[in-house]
Amino acid sequence: MSVSKPHTLITTLFFFLFYSLKLSYSIGNSSKIVACPEIEKEALVSFKQSLKDPSNLLSSWNNNGEVNCCNWKGVFCNNLTGHVIELHLQSHDRFQGLRGKINPSLLNLKHLKYLDLSQNRFDETMIPSFIGSLTSLEYLNLSYTGFYGKIPHNIGNLSNLHTLVLEDNSKSLEVDSLEWLLGLSKLEHLNMNSVNLNKATNWAQSLDLGWNKLAGEISDSFGNMSDCFLGALEYLDMSHNQLSGNLTHQFGEFKSLRTLDLRRNSLSGVIPNNLGNLYSLEFLYLGSNKLTGNLPESMGQLSHLKALYINDNMLEGVVTETHFARLSNLTDLYTSRNQLTLKLINPDWIPPFKLTNLQLRSWNLGSGSPIFSWLETQKNNMNFIDLSSTGISGNVPSWFWNIRFLNLSHNQLHGKIPIINDPEDGFSNSDRLVYLSSNKFSGSLPINSDRVRSGDISHFLCDTTTNETNRLEILHLGGNNLSGELPAECLMKWSSLKVLNLGNNYLFGRIPNSIGFLSSLQSLNLYGNKFSGHVPFSIQNCTLLMKIDLADNHLDGNITTWMGTSLSNLRFLILRSNKLTGEITSNICHLNALQILDLSDNMVSGTIPKCVDNFTAMVIKRDLSQFYLDEIQYYIFSKGFLESASITTKGSELYYDTILSLVTNIDFSKNNLSGDIPKEITSLVELRSLNLSGNHFSGLIPDSIGNTKQLESLDFSRNSLSGEIPSSFTSMSSLNYLNLSCNNLTGKYQNAPNSLASMSLALLGTIFVVLH
Repeated sequence: MSVSKPHTLITTLFFFLFYSLKLSYSIGNSSKIVACPEIEKEALVSFKQSLKDPSNLLSSWNNNGEVNCCNWKGVFCNNLTGHVIELHLQSHDRFQGLRGKINPSLLNLKHLKYLDLSQNRFDETMIPSFIGSLTSLEYLNLSYTGFYGKIPHNIGNLSNLHTLVLEDNSKSLEVDSLEWLLGLSKLEHLNMNSVNLNKATNWAQSLDLGWNKLAGEISDSFGNMSDCFLGALEYLDMSHNQLSGNLTHQFGEFKSLRTLDLRRNSLSGVIPNNLGNLYSLEFLYLGSNKLTGNLPESMGQLSHLKALYINDNMLEGVVTETHFARLSNLTDLYTSRNQLTLKLINPDWIPPFKLTNLQLRSWNLGSGSPIFSWLETQKNNMNFIDLSSTGISGNVPSWFWNIRFLNLSHNQLHGKIPIINDPEDGFSNSDRLVYLSSNKFSGSLPINSDRVRSGDISHFLCDTTTNETNRLEILHLGGNNLSGELPAECLMKWSSLKVLNLGNNYLFGRIPNSIGFLSSLQSLNLYGNKFSGHVPFSIQNCTLLMKIDLADNHLDGNITTWMGTSLSNLRFLILRSNKLTGEITSNICHLNALQILDLSDNMVSGTIPKCVDNFTAMVIKRDLSQFYLDEIQYYIFSKGFLESASITTKGSELYYDTILSLVTNIDFSKNNLSGDIPKEITSLVELRSLNLSGNHFSGLIPDSIGNTKQLESLDFSRNSLSGEIPSSFTSMSSLNYLNLSCNNLTGKYQNAPNSLASMSLALLGTIFVVLH
């Protein structure tokens, strides 16, 4: 029987019986100009007359005094209409709080949205049923008020409620049903701690609270759950929240639980051993937390488990056959980015499961690991394998090349890469990922079909046995020992490629015009090779390109003639260390999405076009709190590949991946550029690194340089700049690397920003180095 999600609404709300979500509620009663309606004023007077007020909380509620009830203590009105919208009547001393009965005159407050009567003492009374008729309420707090008896079902009529607090440590409140919660469709915070739930019916089987903003200790969420609830729940999803704290032993008491999803929170501590008692569990998601300690051997007893996700934690220790002893139904094992070590006692071990997806990234498998041996028992079902950064070595088994999603990067693997055809796995319309970077693969990329047929070299890109288009979407062979030329006639078969990375190999020859057939390409990385000739015009056909990195080759020709206007999505253009010539024309200004523009170490001449202020992506503010959302990833189903780039800034070469979206950089250093530094460049107020060193710029540094307050690194050294150093430098609070040496600058540089870590100036032939 499959797990369903019945009563989604009631189960979502039910969770908050035990969980207190922090809520900020903005209020105000300033500038009371409009008087409250007379009927609402009389309603408040009647409310007061029914109560005893030993602390004089309501002393200002007097017809003989202030006539406008909007100015009475605890009363908040709409500034435009005068209607009473909030009553803040909580007591700060429970023993001196309001007493008596709540008068139904409150029903005349038709616009009341907020009612807080907490910490008062309405002893020996039940919650009045008329409360359920205050249908405009969005906030209701009756906690610690001395009410007893059953909570009236008609509170479920308050369909606008965002917050309901009925907590009371006297345990005199009770419920006989939970169905009334169904009416509270807008509820965000429900606190009924210490309410007696023993007589409650309609217990939930499913709680779906994923993708919210729940915060606090997860242990607080389950402190008062009854055995009835623990035994009935089958589905619990609290993923993608902000929960913290340790997993408690109570998770081992969810005897009927079939799905537990707690991924992407901030949970810490160890995985409790008694999770192995959840014999009904089929799906366990604990990934992307801060869990530590060893993986409990009891996990091996979950005989119904189909999917185990513990990736992206801080687990450590040894994993053996015992951890998998009874996992005969396991198909998905996602355990990457932990510090776990696989140590099989029996090298001939045959797993009880048949895996479809396996991720062991960052595990310690070692060069002598039997991983290939026992994985061969899984080869008929495998769809995804990630063994990156595991220390494995040797040749890759031939059957691995039939895996649709394959990541073997950052290991010591060697040998030649064969043809990779679409596997016959029932997913012929799906794309593929092959990620083999940073290994020791060798051999040539083929040039023509004759060499392919000879069989004496790797014929990876060219397969003459079929005319079918290869559906591979991500191809990363960077950081190997591949050599040869990029075959022109074969690229047209790779039109599904989104990412092509052949960087840091020994490839040579021209970049073929057939590169233009890669119409889906978003990231082109040919850096660190020996490519020569011009950048082909056909690259303009790759209109989806976000990144072009051709750095460290022998390319020549005009720097911008091939750019055109079609590459409007380009965010990262890295052409450093080539032999490119010509001028930077206004063509480049059409690339307004650029965040990184690196043309350094070429032979580019002319001036910087004034239209650089069209680089609007260097003007848009980037929010550091959005790291996760800003990661640049290319997805095949749920399998992501993270974009990266290396740039020179602050005098060093730095590598970026997870925060690449936040990086903004212009580097025109080591060229033959001349003329003035255009003031338009100072309008790029979110630029973080600017390097114009090693050119022939003359004239003044623009006074408006101080507008670039986000600049962290600025290098104008080795030019012919003159005049005084602008005083606006002192307002650049983010600047921590400044090099103005080897110019003809004059004047004084005073009041350097506190952020400045390194500064090099040349004034009147003397070099001053200042370190803070």
